[in-house]
Amino acid sequence: MEKKYVLKSHSKGIDKINDKINYKINYENQLNPAQFEAVSSIEGNYLVIAGAGTGKTRTLVFRVARLVEMGYNPQSILLLTFTRKAAREMMNRAELLLDNRCGKVNGGTFHSFANITLRKFSNHIGLNSNFIILDQGDSEDVINLIKGQMKLGELKKRFPNKQTLYKIFSLSTNMCRPLDDIVIQEYPHFSLYLQEMRQIKNVYENYKKKSSLLDYDDLLIYLRDFLWKFSPAAQSLLNSINFVMVDEYQDTNKLQAEVVQGLTQLNNNLMVVGDDSQSIYSFRGANFKNIIEFPKLFKDVKVITLEENYRSTQPILDFTNQIIESAIEKYPKHLFTHKQSGVLPVIIKAATENMQSRFIVERILELREEGLSLNDFAVLFRSSFFSFDLEIELTKANIPFKKFGGMKFIETAHVKDMLAFLRISANPKDFVSWYRVLLLHEGIGPKKAQTIIDDFATGRISLETKPDAIVNPLYNDHILNLLYLLQDIHKKKLTPSEKIESILQYYEPFFMDKYDDFNKRKKDLEIFLNISQNYRSVDSFLADMALEPPQDTVIDIEAEMREEEFLTLSTIHSAKGLEWNTIFIIHALEGFFPSSMSCESADQLEEERRLMYVAATRAKQNLYITYPEKIFDRYNGITFAKPSRFLRELHKDLSEQWVLEDKTYYKY
Repeated sequence: MEKKYVLKSHSKGIDKINDKINYKINYENQLNPAQFEAVSSIEGNYLVIAGAGTGKTRTLVFRVARLVEMGYNPQSILLLTFTRKAAREMMNRAELLLDNRCGKVNGGTFHSFANITLRKFSNHIGLNSNFIILDQGDSEDVINLIKGQMKLGELKKRFPNKQTLYKIFSLSTNMCRPLDDIVIQEYPHFSLYLQEMRQIKNVYENYKKKSSLLDYDDLLIYLRDFLWKFSPAAQSLLNSINFVMVDEYQDTNKLQAEVVQGLTQLNNNLMVVGDDSQSIYSFRGANFKNIIEFPKLFKDVKVITLEENYRSTQPILDFTNQIIESAIEKYPKHLFTHKQSGVLPVIIKAATENMQSRFIVERILELREEGLSLNDFAVLFRSSFFSFDLEIELTKANIPFKKFGGMKFIETAHVKDMLAFLRISANPKDFVSWYRVLLLHEGIGPKKAQTIIDDFATGRISLETKPDAIVNPLYNDHILNLLYLLQDIHKKKLTPSEKIESILQYYEPFFMDKYDDFNKRKKDLEIFLNISQNYRSVDSFLADMALEPPQDTVIDIEAEMREEEFLTLSTIHSAKGLEWNTIFIIHALEGFFPSSMSCESADQLEEERRLMYVAATRAKQNLYITYPEKIFDRYNGITFAKPSRFLRELHKDLSEQWVLEDKTYYKY
């Protein structure tokens, strides 16, 4: 007689004998109570709010090890991260903590998991298993080809370039928002071409399907759709996944959140880890609402909050706790540490931006004398152009630095354009600068530009020649107007800022024509003009702009490569997840941080607050926040500025207030 034996899940059985397992690792002794609660939570849905510096990665690593020790198949544990490096680091740490079984955990990025899954189940999805993945450059080239075939480059008004089109399409996909909304909000000057952009997107999508091509966004779209159709193949995949863990959940976009929901349809065991107070990537499509609304989207969610900080001193935590206290929408938490000693954060008012820069240089040198390395310092800023003046002062003080999250001042193309005009005014035989300036003009290609340069090189024409006396048809009205400008700023005794003002007026139409994102770049040009206010000599200004002195010998280059000690300059976005002994946050001015554009939207303003919080929580021992009292505005001249509202809201006893002596400081 046959006897039936019904197979069933053993997960609850393991859970019941959880306390009886003879663990190799003493989890309770190696973790604080909140971390241990997260690590020992097994079945169900969990939201772990991990405050800055509270051991988020350590918690995930220990939970992976504990699940493996409990007997779960490592391949049934899915850990999704935002970078391959983060996934590898967690798996390596788990292996060292327990054993090599942890290396078999199914860990990786959303995109890498999607790639593996789509190839495995390609027959059930309608895909060729040998599909080709387009990287961003490939995608842009395909878009450009379609744009060319549609002859959109021949339009009288400029059409967006391939990079801009790709970004618009990608944001629309990841944010699950119509293309029209993205264009109107981010690129309103292109809204007249909405129909053409929709046509390009349709042709692009059809081209990929016909050619078995998938771009990065397609990987997530196909994966989401496969999961939600809930076919037998999808159910087979979902049955093989017991646990899903997601790192940095506050950085997920709407599409990724839908993938996570799809992955937990059968085994409803999900743990996401993140910090709502560090959600700062909306410009990439990240959706703050994903983490805020998590308890509404998933069943019976338990929230676990990690509040013990292992990075900063208590005075710094008191300061940062109050910054985020005023946030409108948040999970309540209060970071604390057992490091009760420490100095108060310092808010520094400088008379000018240049005085702000010189203070930072002097303070770094003072603290270095007290035993700190340059590697212990970071200067953080809201936008890349905030550091331009500081870069000049650091170079003059011979302080080596590396900049992250933005280009160095003279590496930005539009600033290079401005410098080229100024260099010609100082040295009419600077033919490299001539070439750059001439190519800005309509109808002047490399060949014609070289002919004009030859005229100047041989002396047939010079800046002394009256433009209206030139009869050569090569010199059209555009070039004659250029000569008038260059003659004017070459001959007259003008300050650097006066010359730059004239150049700006001439350059602005070229600037707006050349760059699709001119509205975002224009602040760089104002900062460029602002810096020039500190100079009376063009030669001195140009010399200081040469931030990268030429290397004469191989020995010099090798010596520089061996230089391991350097100061970090970074945008706050690029500094997230990192820490330094001493942090300087610069340009904490109303209208700059928070930016004036963010003040138009409550959501954007709240993200600016979180950005200040992220910056301040990078500091371990010392925190300095600086702002210049006077700033130069191209249209209004020198104006008085207010410190950031995020500073004005703070209790006075949470920080020291320093005022730098105000005096005019010119470099000759």
